[in-house]
Amino acid sequence: MDFDLSEEQQLLKDSVEGFLADTYDFESRKKIAALPGGWSPEVWAKFAELGLLGLPFAEEDGGFGGGAVETMLLAESFGKYLVLEPYLATVVLGGGVLKRAGSAEQKAEHIAAIAEGSRTFALATTERHSRYDLFDVTTTAKKDGGSWVLDGEKAVVVNGGTADRIIVSARTAGARRDRGGIGLFMVPGDASGLSRRSSPTQDGTHAAEVSLSGVRVEAADVLGDPEGGLPVLEAVADEAIAALCAEAVGAMSELTDITVDYLKQRKQFGINIGQFQALQHRAAEMFVALEQARSMAMFAAMTAATEDATERRALASAAKVQIGRSAKFIGQQGIQLHGGIGMTMEYKAGHYFKRLTMIDTLFGDADHHLSEVACYGQLVSAA
Repeated sequence: MDFDLSEEQQLLKDSVEGFLADTYDFESRKKIAALPGGWSPEVWAKFAELGLLGLPFAEEDGGFGGGAVETMLLAESFGKYLVLEPYLATVVLGGGVLKRAGSAEQKAEHIAAIAEGSRTFALATTERHSRYDLFDVTTTAKKDGGSWVLDGEKAVVVNGGTADRIIVSARTAGARRDRGGIGLFMVPGDASGLSRRSSPTQDGTHAAEVSLSGVRVEAADVLGDPEGGLPVLEAVADEAIAALCAEAVGAMSELTDITVDYLKQRKQFGINIGQFQALQHRAAEMFVALEQARSMAMFAAMTAATEDATERRALASAAKVQIGRSAKFIGQQGIQLHGGIGMTMEYKAGHYFKRLTMIDTLFGDADHHLSEVACYGQLVSAA
């Protein structure tokens, strides 16, 4: 299998890396994190100008026809520079739902707006009791004439505080944990009956608690089958996992590099601590964990489009397990090898560890996905 990038993919990677290297250093990131909502509209507009926001969408929908590999390249660069802008929430999650469930009219309106940078999205699926189960939904959507009325609460909605549109999963039929009877509804950020309380998370991004009380959604804003939204959500979650794996690789790579550089500069007992063999061994183990994670991130990107949903979920889970294990190891080693400075807010090592920890929990941590892989193995052996 050829793992080399095409000329177009290499140009994409170089242009993104060049832009971020010039504009997104650690001090600039601190200033962006302090802005309302925790991200920069100016940087977002530049992403649109570079064509990044329309990259994974089909050309007929106003995009550039990219796929999971192109998203992987972007996400890895974003992880390296700890980018705060809501690319995952808007393009991968919101855009992913639109790609799979949107009508021609919905795609024409909203994907074009995403690509030009004029509209941001959030995906509200998690509830306080649901943990990582996308089908555990108590938020309700009841038919009222030609529209639907939504009631319920969603938790930890990434970019939920500033999104122009929030895609909400709500139960239209069945019991709380039934896989059927789940619909997807697009709610404007200023809708009557919608309230949201946003706050920064540990890694500097923002998430919101979203409440819906009698929120009316017209038929034109229902995405796909009102009772068949779960397969769409699962496909989008698997694609998001592939993007998160790549982002984690970018963050792990940079944390490994700055740790090795620190070992070469920090002196103890009159010599650089990088000369101590025990520390060299630990740095080498960080590199091994990084390369294992890199392989699985590439694997996740290449298998994100697998048609068999059960197999695709198992492959995504396998990648997430390795990413979680590598991220924990590299994060802990990076902090310990830096010593006290690694834990300060003024130095970036701790910020990489925080982001890696958040990535591990998004859409299921390593332990959760290990159990998913085990369940898939039981299914295969029983077949």
